[in-house]
Amino acid sequence: MSQRILVTAATGTVGRHVTARLAEDGAEVRALSRTPAGFPPGVQPLRGDLSAPGSLAPAVDGVDAVFLIWPFASVDGLEAVLALMAGHARKLVYLSSATVREHERRAEGLIERSGLEWTVLRPHAFAANASRWAGQIRAGDMVREPYGRAAMSLVHEQDIAAVAVAALLQEGHEGAVHELTGPESLTQAEQVRVIGEAVGRPVRWEEAPPEEARQRMLARGWPPEVADDVLRAQAAMTAGPAPVTTTVEKVTGTPARTFRSWADAHKHLFQPSS
Repeated sequence: MSQRILVTAATGTVGRHVTARLAEDGAEVRALSRTPAGFPPGVQPLRGDLSAPGSLAPAVDGVDAVFLIWPFASVDGLEAVLALMAGHARKLVYLSSATVREHERRAEGLIERSGLEWTVLRPHAFAANASRWAGQIRAGDMVREPYGRAAMSLVHEQDIAAVAVAALLQEGHEGAVHELTGPESLTQAEQVRVIGEAVGRPVRWEEAPPEEARQRMLARGWPPEVADDVLRAQAAMTAGPAPVTTTVEKVTGTPARTFRSWADAHKHLFQPSS
């Protein structure tokens, strides 16, 4: 009998891959989103909002496991959501982050006390974050940002999804905290070079003052505290290579994908439109 699994944020960067992989593996998948659309055949799309627990009742009824992405910068309302899920599901896999920000730390604590069999995923920086440079690279041969020496062990979103699916479908991950990275440490300047190689033309890094980048973030609507946190984190990453784990391979049996593989698969994002 196939497992029935609820995927939250099912149209997101990781959630859509979790949804697709579970469907491929024969699970009964309920895909929860505010705008549910574009799922593989056999996936049950459901409209719901984690900020309104009452909207989740049909989604959790009868499920065996939940993949949880909590998209808010506080844990307000999470305890009620977890109580609802614990009334139906046995297992929960939570996507946290390697930085374990304050709201993520508190979320992990609530999950540990929820009565569910839990697994926590702590990915390092997503390879997909490099798409933020797409506009600059489409427009020219340069990325102008601060902290080119900031090193990251970028993890492919499909590897995060592969570990999540293993934890959802297999036994033995209960109480585990999986720290996920790619197979190598690359500076931001090196990432830009790799993207240039993928698109077939040189792309260079030009160092910019942090305040210049901060003003761009604010102009895009970022809260000042978020912009400051990002810049502080990047500054700290200039101290040396980023840590690399082998967790993806240990859990899935397949080595983690390289950043170059991500760049090759997404080079269309960085090429000028015809």
